[in-house]
Amino acid sequence: MSAPVSAAAGESPEAVLRRHGKTFHFAQPFLSKRHANRAARLYRFCRYVDDLADESPNRSRAGEELSVLSVILDRGVTTGDPIADDFIGLCQETRMDRQLGVLLIAGVRSDLGDVAIADEHGLLRYAYHVAGVVGLMMCKVLDVETDQAHPFAIDLGIAMQLTNIARDISEDAKMGRRYLPASWIDASSLNYLVEPEPSTEDDLRAANKRLLSVADTYYDSAASGMAYLPLRARFTIYLASALYRRIGSALAARDYAYWLERASLSTPEKMQHGFGAALRFFSTPQLHRAGASHRAALHEALIGLPGVNALSGG
Repeated sequence: MSAPVSAAAGESPEAVLRRHGKTFHFAQPFLSKRHANRAARLYRFCRYVDDLADESPNRSRAGEELSVLSVILDRGVTTGDPIADDFIGLCQETRMDRQLGVLLIAGVRSDLGDVAIADEHGLLRYAYHVAGVVGLMMCKVLDVETDQAHPFAIDLGIAMQLTNIARDISEDAKMGRRYLPASWIDASSLNYLVEPEPSTEDDLRAANKRLLSVADTYYDSAASGMAYLPLRARFTIYLASALYRRIGSALAARDYAYWLERASLSTPEKMQHGFGAALRFFSTPQLHRAGASHRAALHEALIGLPGVNALSGG
């Protein structure tokens, strides 16, 4: 059995991160060399999975390729594919459960059909599969020593994914994907998400504002668990999360009108806001105080999934 190949297969982990993960690449120099290398390898694998879904000639082919990769990870066999083999090696090196990669693939596979999220519960479960599990994998990559960090890591992944969704509503709708819950908006057509009519703009602004408010809740939770990270990793992750959160602020500054232009931060803006994040990092004792309790209510939609707050089950 051979693994499929994506465009990322011919690039080094650092090159993939530099080209596609600009926010994390900006913060990466503060990591130790070992952690920086591992994080880039993990990012390349995640990008590889995304590429298999988005760059294959058709959805059927993409589904087959992702199924092959899932089986490869489940078995833990090397195939000669540089990225799949490297991920298996990374799992061995860090004692990471390969099943987290399988969960990621399952989440990405759900994007292959027409995506129509019904409610906030479904939105959070989707965000867990495509990003929360990445937070769990990062715990292993960064040598986090306690499982108490896991719920907070999941929350950061969810928050960042919700930010992605808020930024990319138009682009996703063009691909037949609607992540804004149907319970929040008129879900009868994708077209009005791409080019809203004046009569629908207020509803879409309100929905995007609500989405980013949920993201903020998960960002705040993640920040309360930062102390579980080693110091250099703590600073790097806090910086990256603060910069990513600014994308939501950029959307808020235009009254949540995502359709005007794609929200992003320029390098000067990253430097400006990064400096502010650094000041907050060193002046906020809570970021360095271990033992924070996780809010179980944040994981009520995630019951039964790996790494979630066990108390959320009742």
